[in-house]
Amino acid sequence: MKASVKGSICGIIAAVSYGTNPLGALFLYEQGINANSVLFYRFTLAVAILGIIMLATGKPFRINRRQAAVTMILGILFGISSMSLFTSFYHMDAGIACTLLFVYPIMVAVIMALFFHEKITAATVLSIVLALSGIGLLYKGPGNVSLSGAGVALVMLSALSYALYIVLVNRSSLGMPAVKLSFYVMIFCVLTITACSLFDDKGKLQMLTTPSMWGFALMLACVPTVISLIMMTLSVKYIGSTPTAIMGALEPLTAVIIGITVFGETFTAQLATGIVLILAAVITIISARSIHWRWHPHLRHWKFK
Repeated sequence: MKASVKGSICGIIAAVSYGTNPLGALFLYEQGINANSVLFYRFTLAVAILGIIMLATGKPFRINRRQAAVTMILGILFGISSMSLFTSFYHMDAGIACTLLFVYPIMVAVIMALFFHEKITAATVLSIVLALSGIGLLYKGPGNVSLSGAGVALVMLSALSYALYIVLVNRSSLGMPAVKLSFYVMIFCVLTITACSLFDDKGKLQMLTTPSMWGFALMLACVPTVISLIMMTLSVKYIGSTPTAIMGALEPLTAVIIGITVFGETFTAQLATGIVLILAAVITIISARSIHWRWHPHLRHWKFK
């Protein structure tokens, strides 16, 4: 299997997995568990799962100083991104927050272009335009709805932190397996959340008291954390930061599908159009990376390569 195909598959799995975040978070919020506590259990359980995977596969836990420093930065960035997003759920609908979060591919493309001289191709621009157009249609609220300023600011901080995380994963060249990298990132995420909870009177860590609470916390640890992080790391390795970020368009799409299938939301023509545009964006960026056309002067036509 070509690297571009592997990367595209991993990117799709990562995006769909990460899009399940609100499903577990909103249930725990309804049970009175605050955002810091939700994230603490999410990341702590993720560390345990990743540690078990490393033991089972015989991967060494030893890392050097550079790897420790970079994974610490990655953990802080991912922790800030998660805290900002989960806190924004208090200020606006989770679906809107996840939709706004998708500005991060644009941030990734701009950062890579400004600081690393990555060329912004026509396919990249077209994919971003298609994806943003589709995501705009996924929001079904009336046009005069005013969004919370605090909520928008939190989502923008989350998007920027996540964009920086993706870029750093791409540029750091740590030479670590995805599972090992995710393991240490999650450790520093736990430390970041714990430190923040010490200075937040309303965000003190709470205990999970029922099996359903633990079940949703475990779901958050497995699906939008372990699976998403490993797949995202592999996708960045195979196809780069910008295409991986653009395929994140499937995150809000996942939220819509969950809303329709789990919560019985209405499937409208507007939603259908938005979904088609997002899928078109993903197909465009995948095609640009995995399909090439070559001019053969003797044949006098373009030939699929």
